[in-house]
Amino acid sequence: MPNKTIPMEKPTKIMRKSIYTFLQNYEYLTTTAAVVVFPFSVSVLLSQAILPSSWWIYNRVRTLFHAAGFPQSSELFNILSLKLSETISCSIFTLPFTLTFLLVAKASIIQALKNPNSPPCFSSVLSLFNPLLFTYICNSFLILSANATVLSLLFLAFNFLEGSGFSSLFLSAAGAVVYSIVVANALIICNMALVLSGMERCGGYMAILKACLLLRGRPSTALSLALPLNLAMAGIEALFQYRILRDYHLGMASMAFEGMLISYLYSISLLLDTVVTCMLYKTCKAQDDYRSIKICQEFP
Repeated sequence: MPNKTIPMEKPTKIMRKSIYTFLQNYEYLTTTAAVVVFPFSVSVLLSQAILPSSWWIYNRVRTLFHAAGFPQSSELFNILSLKLSETISCSIFTLPFTLTFLLVAKASIIQALKNPNSPPCFSSVLSLFNPLLFTYICNSFLILSANATVLSLLFLAFNFLEGSGFSSLFLSAAGAVVYSIVVANALIICNMALVLSGMERCGGYMAILKACLLLRGRPSTALSLALPLNLAMAGIEALFQYRILRDYHLGMASMAFEGMLISYLYSISLLLDTVVTCMLYKTCKAQDDYRSIKICQEFP
């Protein structure tokens, strides 16, 4: 029997559709939504200034790794300790802005793309806030579980394979790849769960479960869409670090204006990331609905 399911759209086509949708809603996204998410963007960029003060968190993480039996000589765990401490510091600093401005901005974008013919009103946006908040809290537990699971597996692998004569450099490189893949997939599921909770008004672990089912067999497409946007945001963070946090010779007025401009660019990147995730959701949903219709026609 021939395969009657429609193939998954290529990432480039989904990205083009996302940019087209963004330009269709350019006025709303670059004014209302961008202003709402702007405080969160500023908090993320300013959190880089407090990272040097996170060494006590870094020491705590290293102590925890040492108590768990991780090899202290491994460069991988030194890097993981540093990155985890930076992530924890940034998350704590930006948490109030995440639970308010970011979620409201995401809700406004989801509502605008869910009903493109009617502009989102304040009450409709607020009606999506509770599902998004519940899903975000559950996403946090998912990220913690993913990190704990992969670190436990790396601990077992290092202790078993190092005794078998494997090179420490090879194990560190392999461990970094495994850790990156697991965390990247967890983040993609979390992003899709947030969009799905707004589109279908279901929050919490049910949204995460539906996101896993929706992305089943499509992780490469989701990763291909997430990579350029994350690289763009990382580049903007580096630009802020270089131009604002290090260029103290600039005047206060010039520094403030340039900092606001960079923060606005970061806000636009965050909005585009949400638009891309919404378009990926619609593409996956359309493909699943088409497959369900074909199955019902073949087996009435």
